Amino acid sequence: MSSNDFRVEHRYLELPDSFYTRVQPTPLKNAKMACFNHKLAQDMGFHTTNEADWAKIGGGTELLEGMDPVAMKYTGHQFGGYNPDLGDGRGLLLWETIGPDGRRWDWHLKGAGMTPYSRFGDGRAVLRSTIREYLCSEAMNGLGIPTTRALFMVSARDPIRRESIETAAALVRVAQSHIRFGHFEFAAHHEGPETVKTLLEHVVELHFPQLANLAEEERNARWFEEVVERTARLIADWQAVGFCHGVMNSDNMSIIGDTFDYGPFAFLDDFDAGYICNHTDQGGRYAYNRQPQAGFENCQYLANALLPVMQEDTIRKGLQRYEAAYNGRFLQNMRSKLGLVQENEGDLSLVMDTFSMLNQQHTDYTAFFRALSNLNTHGHAPVRDLFVDRDVADKWLERYAQRLENETRTHDEREHEMRRANPKYILRNYLAQQVILEAQNGDYEPMKELIKVLERPYDEQPEHEKYAALPPDWGKHISISCSS
Repeated sequence: MSSNDFRVEHRYLELPDSFYTRVQPTPLKNAKMACFNHKLAQDMGFHTTNEADWAKIGGGTELLEGMDPVAMKYTGHQFGGYNPDLGDGRGLLLWETIGPDGRRWDWHLKGAGMTPYSRFGDGRAVLRSTIREYLCSEAMNGLGIPTTRALFMVSARDPIRRESIETAAALVRVAQSHIRFGHFEFAAHHEGPETVKTLLEHVVELHFPQLANLAEEERNARWFEEVVERTARLIADWQAVGFCHGVMNSDNMSIIGDTFDYGPFAFLDDFDAGYICNHTDQGGRYAYNRQPQAGFENCQYLANALLPVMQEDTIRKGLQRYEAAYNGRFLQNMRSKLGLVQENEGDLSLVMDTFSMLNQQHTDYTAFFRALSNLNTHGHAPVRDLFVDRDVADKWLERYAQRLENETRTHDEREHEMRRANPKYILRNYLAQQVILEAQNGDYEPMKELIKVLERPYDEQPEHEKYAALPPDWGKHISISCSS
């Protein structure tokens, strides 16, 4: 099949039986390979000469020796309400592999058919949402933000009923862990303290080995702090690139701090602090500017689930780490975006004033910071052109120039570093929409080209200039539903 340099394990099966149900994938008709991530496969320890072999695994007609598919059971808070009936409703954990660099990878087949946790769903995934997840996980990886990854996707002819009839697809998503905050909620609310302890020990051993030798109480405290801080830093990274997740339920929060479960996500175009990218989120619970708070609330749900096995005081101290970790990372990110190295106490108000200016002027977020990274090379015009009111831009640029007088680096040095913090290319919804339309007609080349561009979002890539263009009017504020 291919030459391999990985070990196979399935450590998730060491958890109590209540955490999963064994389920065989429901085959798709005549699944064809749509896109295969060769670079990632190599990192994981295998390379393949024949992609068609893998299409059978994606289509659920074949399993490799050692694969033992299970649907995971977890619960979680969805839009603030607790839901006990959650679990993998259309995905199966196939196995875990350990690559040549010692990294562990869970393989998860998304769109594999019905499971006991499908509730009213059909257990399938559609081409549109599968492409969006593939693109976004690879885009986030290119931006340097922790994320699950896309190994390969297949498409099939099976008709799937959503708002209209769509075609089926399946994705093999890989991650160091698929354990979510919701796994702990399930353990605490339905299984009891011993199970919470078992799950916690499992997670520490596999994903926080540096803590494994500490005494239990200290280990648990340090682990919880680490989870809280990773979550806070992740969301500060989202805010810095203008990423909106759309469904920050606690069952979509990774215990290791990865961006997890791409549904109705969006990257901001015209800056709108209150932007809601999910049209089913009527109250704007997960709007862009509320993501930091949503992240904290999810940490509180996790904290409640840990009460049976940890001191309340320890948990409270752990939760207090969120704000400092978020604020520290956010300010550090924004200083990098503005090219500021010398710390100045006025920096936070400069950052906040910049955000409110972008919000009032509806300035394109990514284009603004990228233009700022070339101020010395291209002058003020590219920044000013993004503003309806040029005077507002001029006033801000004057204030910015004054702030730069405290800096010691040369302009070239500073702007070189700024270009490494301010992407030129992001996955705008209209770009995703264009490649989806081509793929629905059977052409995956535009998707593959877009992925190549998104792998190097900080590079100039003059031959791909069109991907950095501002969205056409039809392509702004596309509202996406959860119906994937």
